[in-house]
Amino acid sequence: MLEHQLKVSKHESMPAGYVPILRSGSESFNLWMHQMDITSYDFPYIKSLLQESYLDWQEQVSSLPIMEKLVWGLLHCDGSWIEGDASIQSYMSQEGQSIFARCLTDKTEIRAHWQGNLGDDHSEHMISMIPLFTKSQQELYAVMVVIIPEQVAELGGVSVAIATSLHFQACFYKRFEYIFVSDVMNAQIKEGREASRRSILFQIVQRLHDQIDVDTVLTEVLDSIEILYPTATLQLFMSQDHQSSNPRVKPLILSSGLDDVRIQTFMEGCLTRQESTLSNGAKMMEIGIPFGGKQGVYGVFLLQISKEFFAELDLQLVTTLVDTAGSAFENAKLYEQSNLLIQELKHINQLTKLLNQSLQLNDIYQSANEEMLNIFKADYCCILQFNETIDGLEVQSCNVPSLEKDIFAKDYGFSGLVYTNGEPLILSDYLVNLNVSSKFMEDTGSSSLIASPLTIKGEVTGVILLSHEKSHYFSYDNYRLLQTLANHIGLAVSNALLHAEVRRMACRDVLTDLYARHYLDEVIREKMINDYCGCLVVVDIDEFKQVNDKYGHQKGDKILKKVSEIIKTSIRKSDTPARWGGEELAIYLPQMSIKQGLIVSERIRRRVEEETNPSVTISIGISEWNWLEETVSVDSLFYRADMALYRAKNNGRNQIQVEDRRE
Repeated sequence: MLEHQLKVSKHESMPAGYVPILRSGSESFNLWMHQMDITSYDFPYIKSLLQESYLDWQEQVSSLPIMEKLVWGLLHCDGSWIEGDASIQSYMSQEGQSIFARCLTDKTEIRAHWQGNLGDDHSEHMISMIPLFTKSQQELYAVMVVIIPEQVAELGGVSVAIATSLHFQACFYKRFEYIFVSDVMNAQIKEGREASRRSILFQIVQRLHDQIDVDTVLTEVLDSIEILYPTATLQLFMSQDHQSSNPRVKPLILSSGLDDVRIQTFMEGCLTRQESTLSNGAKMMEIGIPFGGKQGVYGVFLLQISKEFFAELDLQLVTTLVDTAGSAFENAKLYEQSNLLIQELKHINQLTKLLNQSLQLNDIYQSANEEMLNIFKADYCCILQFNETIDGLEVQSCNVPSLEKDIFAKDYGFSGLVYTNGEPLILSDYLVNLNVSSKFMEDTGSSSLIASPLTIKGEVTGVILLSHEKSHYFSYDNYRLLQTLANHIGLAVSNALLHAEVRRMACRDVLTDLYARHYLDEVIREKMINDYCGCLVVVDIDEFKQVNDKYGHQKGDKILKKVSEIIKTSIRKSDTPARWGGEELAIYLPQMSIKQGLIVSERIRRRVEEETNPSVTISIGISEWNWLEETVSVDSLFYRADMALYRAKNNGRNQIQVEDRRE
C-alpha cells in the first residue's frame, strides 16, 4: 500500500471538517480509536497492511500447539494472494476459486474437502475459508484460508481456527491504529516543524527588513542560512557592480561554461541543482538559488551540501529566505542609490561653488584636481587641455610631479583615446589590458582608471584622468558621476576662457590688438613697485594724416596694423606694447635702461621704414626710471618720453630722441 494513499483513504469515513475532541483519560482515547475504521474505499490500498498484520499474527500464534497441524493463507477481498503457505496459493489459483467465490457471496465460513497435497502428509484434510469483516460497517475485506486435518476438525479444530482468525483481526486493527497514530504524530511533528519554520522565517524577515544597509542585508541572510544548515557551504555571486567586505560575496563571472550551476540559475532565473563528486569520492549537491527582486536577478546563491544531508534541507524555506532577502536588498539598494544621488548633488554643488570662486584658469584646474581626489578618494588625478599652438594635450594640473607641464600627442595613451573618441572610459585592471601604453598609469603604478572628456560647446577641449593603485576600485556610479562633474568643470573652464577673452578685449585695442593705454598705465605702475628700473618708448607714425588723405583710411589702418605687428615681433614677451592714441604707440620695457631701449627702438624704426607699403617712417621718444630716483610716477615717465618724441618730430622726423631731464 502506498503511504500517501493510506493517508488519504483511511480518514474518508470521517465527515469533512471533523476534528475529534478528546476527553481526558485513556477511556476517551480508546473510544475514539474504536470508532476509527476502514471502508470499502480503503480496500485497494490495504494489501501491505494485511501482509504486515499477517506476519505479526503468525509470530504471535506460532507457539500454540495446534498451529503445527494447521496450514494458513490470507487473501485480499479481490482474490489476490497476500501471504501464507505455497500449497494454498497454488490451490487458490485453480480449484479454490469456486469456494472463494461462495465465501464472498455468502459472507460466511465455507468448508470443503481438501484435494491437494501437503508434502508427506497423506491423511484426510478439509479446507475452511473464514471471511474477515470491518468493525463498523461489517464489510468483507479479506479471507483467511486454513487447511485442517479431519481428525483435528472433529475435535473442534474449526472453532479454534475461527478464534485464531479473530486474533488476526485484532492484529490487523492494532497495526491499523499504529499506522494511524504514527501518521497523526508525523502530522503533528510536521506541523511543529512548519510552525518553527514560520517562526524562524518571521524573525529573519523582520531582521532583514529592519536593515537599510546593503552589506548588512547580505550578511544577515548568509548568516541565517548558515545557522539553519551548518553542514552547508553558502556563497553569493553578484552580477552587479557591488563591492562587499564580506568574503562570501563574490563577483559572478558570466564567461564560465553554461553547465555551471551559477550561470544556469542566473540565465534561467530559477532554482537549479547539480550533483558532483569530490576528489575523495564524496557526493555533493550544488544548488543555485536566484537572488533578485522586482527589477531583475542580481546574483546567485550557491549552496553546497553533502548528499547525505540533502534530505534535511528545506529548499522551500531557503528559497523563501533568499526571495525575501532579494526584496530587502532591492529596497536597501534603492535607499543607497537615493543617498548616492543626494551625495552626488552635494558634490556637484560643492564643486560648482568652488569653481565659481575664481575665473583664473590655473585656479580652476587646481581646485578641480583637488576636489576630484577628495570626491572619488582616488590616488592620482591629471587634467589635460588641448593646446592648438603645439597640437597636443598639455598637463594643466596633476598631483604627479613627473607629469607637471608635460605635453602628450593628442593620440597618445588613455588621454589621447578619450580625446579622440570623445567618450568616457573605465578600466578595471591596467595590468590585464596592456593594449594602450600610458605614462600616467606607469609612473603612478595604478591599476584602476576612469576618464572623461572636457567639452566646451560640444567640442572636446581636454581630458580628466583619475586612477587608483587597487584594481576594480572604481564603480559604475563613479564613472557616471565623473561625466557629470566633467561637464561642470568644462562649463567653468568655458566661463574662465570667456572672461579672459572679454578682459583681453577690454584691455586691447580692436584694430591693432595692442594693449589699451589704461592697461599700460596699470602695468607701469605695478612694475614701478616691484622692479628696479624700466624704459618707456613712445612711437609716432610720421605724416600719418597725409597717408590717410592720399591712400584712404583703410590703407591707413593697414599701415597702423603693420607697424603694430613689427613692434610685437621686435620685443620680448615680458614687454608691453600699447596704442597710446591715434597713430601714437607706446612700449614699456621692464628692467631696461635708455641705452638698451635705444637698441630696441632702432630695430623697430629700421624695420618700419623697410617693411611698410607704402613706406612710412616713425619718430621715437624714450624715457626711463630707476629705483634711485626720489620720486617716480607714470605721468612723469610719459611726459619725458612725449617731450623727447616732440623733439624728434621737430628735428626732421624718422629719428630717436631720449629724455632730457632739464625739460
